Amino acid sequence: MDFTPQLPLTEATYYILLSLAQGARHGYAIMKDVRALSHERVVLSTGTLYGALKRLLEMEWILRVDEPEADGNGRERKLYNLTRLGRRVLEAEVARLDALLESARRQSVGPMNPQGAAPSMHSIPSAPMGDGDLVH
Repeated sequence: MDFTPQLPLTEATYYILLSLAQGARHGYAIMKDVRALSHERVVLSTGTLYGALKRLLEMEWILRVDEPEADGNGRERKLYNLTRLGRRVLEAEVARLDALLESARRQSVGPMNPQGAAPSMHSIPSAPMGDGDLVH
């Protein structure tokens, strides 16, 4: 199946699917996981998370399951799990990102540390380019 029409994923969607790739999670755990996976770059509000989860449920990339144990209030918490379709979409996005990075490496573009490896996200400066900034 060709997933090209669904790609690229938004960062929020990518990190939500990535979080669920390790197993079922409830909403709060997904929020914390996304924040950690993105090195604090993506911080989801409750509204943003549940809006994204609703959309992913409609697309059948995830499914909702009841947690076997109720929380302290006697209510069942909802867990979200990645479907086979969702995993395939995530894998297609990872392959797309790998191809982008490989193209950059072939063009010798990108910062490298002394060992020849790309630096962590924490060491990459972020400076937006203005209209007058040109790349030479």
